[in-house]
Amino acid sequence: MDESVSGRVREVIRAAGQSQAAFAARAGITPDKLSKSLGGVRRFSSLDLALIAEAAQVSVDWLLTGRQHAPAGIAARGDAAAHGAGLSERAERFTAAYDVLDLLGRAPELPALPALPPGDPDGQGELLAADVRTRVHALVGAEPALLATGELLAACEHAFGVDFAVTDLPGAVDGFAWQEDGFRLALARRDERWTRQRFTLAHELGHLLAGDATEPLAESPVAPGRQSEPDEVRANAFAAALLMPEPEVRDAADALDFAELVVRFRVSPSALAARLRRLGLIGAAEHARLRRRTTAECHLAAAAMDAYLREAAVAVAERPPPRLADGLWSAFEAGETTLRPLAALLGMETGELEGRLETSEPTALQGELVYQP
Repeated sequence: MDESVSGRVREVIRAAGQSQAAFAARAGITPDKLSKSLGGVRRFSSLDLALIAEAAQVSVDWLLTGRQHAPAGIAARGDAAAHGAGLSERAERFTAAYDVLDLLGRAPELPALPALPPGDPDGQGELLAADVRTRVHALVGAEPALLATGELLAACEHAFGVDFAVTDLPGAVDGFAWQEDGFRLALARRDERWTRQRFTLAHELGHLLAGDATEPLAESPVAPGRQSEPDEVRANAFAAALLMPEPEVRDAADALDFAELVVRFRVSPSALAARLRRLGLIGAAEHARLRRRTTAECHLAAAAMDAYLREAAVAVAERPPPRLADGLWSAFEAGETTLRPLAALLGMETGELEGRLETSEPTALQGELVYQP
């Protein structure tokens, strides 16, 4: 078998069951260019390979190297164990975008990560969160715990090169994290239980910053206090300390009641009760009582139902990684690729995206690329 780029292109043409001319038309390349590239007279351009990969439904990385991203070996926790195959398909949607951007020389920046501090997993999570809070505060001039989820994710994308997506995940999978040399990816499910989604995203960030996800990691449920693996303990401690930092919680607890604290920190009553208990601000009986309250009930008591409904509406919407969407859109505007990679990232057919763009240009809103029909 020919292991060259040309050999792999011939392989996908054979698999498509088409002539070279028909495949060229399907991919949007002139037959003459395809023939010359296969014959070694000219080199495949980055746009050629992007178009061929899109038409053949393979990754650019595979065309170049024969190497496939292999999330089949997903490390699954809890109820996520049975859903590796379905999750692999969803992960490929995002890794394909990384492949195209890398080929076009537009790979998103990967800043250096914080060093993992020494100590036990709980302490590591707390210290890592303190480092992240310092960096994010310096970037946006605000306490990260008080940011809306989209704002917090946008700041962390910029500071640490982690790409976050909210999407449909299979079965009982709550969250997914994966990092390689060229990307850092965190996924959470679309879920009207937005405090759970927020904690999951912070939890997956903790895994990525600690280097836990060099093999794809999927999990459900994310259950603070009920997971024993050291990396899960650390990720939970990180998420709790990032979203409910001790100094801010202690100060706010002096002035606000429990329901107002839930609203202020955008966390569930159970997560907040556990944090208050850990900080010694409430006892066991109070913890048991407070953790039974609901997020909606607390927002109603604090006259903040409008905020609750707003957060729920955002949490059930698809959120593509803005850096990837921005990169693919810029490449399209520069004539380096078609709309196909962007449409695939957004989970659309190319024609659907074209139709939407006929009436509305993409705009950036608070760090997130938004496509409006």
